[in-house]
Amino acid sequence: MGRDPAPRWALDQTKGQGLAGSRSLAESQLVSVRLGVVPIARNLTIMAESFPIQRLVLIASAWLIYFLFHSLLASLWAKGLVARHRPHWLPAYRLAFNALALALLIPPLWLTYGERGPWLWQWTGPAAWLANGLALLAILGVLYSLRWYQGEEFLGLRQWRGRIRAVADQEPFHLSPLHRWVRHPWYSLGLIMIWTRDMDPPLLVTALLVTLYLVLGSWLEEAKLIALHGDRYRRYRRLVPGLVPRPWHHLTEAQGRALLEAEEGKGPPRP
Repeated sequence: MGRDPAPRWALDQTKGQGLAGSRSLAESQLVSVRLGVVPIARNLTIMAESFPIQRLVLIASAWLIYFLFHSLLASLWAKGLVARHRPHWLPAYRLAFNALALALLIPPLWLTYGERGPWLWQWTGPAAWLANGLALLAILGVLYSLRWYQGEEFLGLRQWRGRIRAVADQEPFHLSPLHRWVRHPWYSLGLIMIWTRDMDPPLLVTALLVTLYLVLGSWLEEAKLIALHGDRYRRYRRLVPGLVPRPWHHLTEAQGRALLEAEEGKGPPRP
């Protein structure tokens, strides 16, 4: 199904086209011009009339199934099950998990991008520059933060080469500069990338579900981090917000260093 062309509002179009006589409507159009966003309410009506709801249900179901399998395989319960019944599989668990996670992405992505619908909104003009600039900064933020991660541990190469059979992840507690502002910087940056894109019905369903999964996934991940790092992570969680940075609620470089050096069970780092 092809996309309906996105309307392009211009200031002079608010005159002489049957739109005069309603000050609030004209003002709303001017706001759309300044923000560079196609009015959403009208296009939601278009979506309901022209895009099959069954397709959206299918897309949502595919993402929910993916999230279910991803969370299940990432859980300590699943790894513990393998450790009890097939311990010799553990060195390859992380490698297999990453490969399977990528493979299972194919069906929901194919459904999302296979049949496109009418635009619900598009970023245009200065807003497009802002949206794309934020998305680019988010990508650069992910690349910048990689230097504080152990890539071989994350990919599973170290576990495979060392024939490590540990159930829990072995990566130590660390804080990148971004971790001093939010506890899950990759999730936060991912949300920026998602919501700075133009939206049609399949992408909107995907964006909403991925956002929900990242919020719920951060809670599940923190349960594992507390199990691994104990009181140190509990103190960190009290000091730093989860996904949305707050300038008045973060760690200075000295506070982050003190938290990393603090022994388990002692008080929080001094300001």
